[in-house]
Amino acid sequence: MHVKVLSFGPLAEEIGGREKILEILPNSSVRFVLEEIGIDSWLNKGLIVSLNGVKVGEDEPVGDGDEIVLLPPVSGG
Repeated sequence: MHVKVLSFGPLAEEIGGREKILEILPNSSVRFVLEEIGIDSWLNKGLIVSLNGVKVGEDEPVGDGDEIVLLPPVSGG
């Protein structure tokens, strides 16, 4: 199974690019994908995850061909 991961801002810098195609195991979750790319610690920092255009939690199942968008928390004043 393959998923596309899109990331922005500091997340893109951390994983080495804005777009990644990952091979994952069947019955994987969003958390599993984040662990695979080494950014699961961002879940505690306000990371927003969108799966095929819908905001989801870390336990959401991921299927073949899904698109995961990772949005870092926004800061500013």
